[in-house]
Amino acid sequence: MYEHRTVPPLSRRAFTLRMLQHGGYALVLVAVSLFGGMCGYHWFARYTWTDAFLNTSMLLGGMGPVGELPTESAKIFAGIFALYSGLVFLIATALLLTPVLHRVMHRFHWERQSRDR
Repeated sequence: MYEHRTVPPLSRRAFTLRMLQHGGYALVLVAVSLFGGMCGYHWFARYTWTDAFLNTSMLLGGMGPVGELPTESAKIFAGIFALYSGLVFLIATALLLTPVLHRVMHRFHWERQSRDR
């Protein structure tokens, strides 16, 4: 997926495109998670779509739920979605940091390899 250490580092333009691609992946993950969370809050907690959006956004953003949950099934859903939201945060962070960290390591190894020749 990424260039081998014997290949020169990507140009700025190619790196920017890679970052946009990874940002797109993270955006899709967050959008799908937002939709799923909204549906869950709407069906299990019987929240309006606006309240479902608020609760889902707060959980995905790491802030925590808002308001009372009326049923046991809503509480179970909220707990599972809170755990899922933590994983989404970690995955989205990894998606955005991976190209940057790879570029730093690749440049370091490329410069070192160029000096050794």
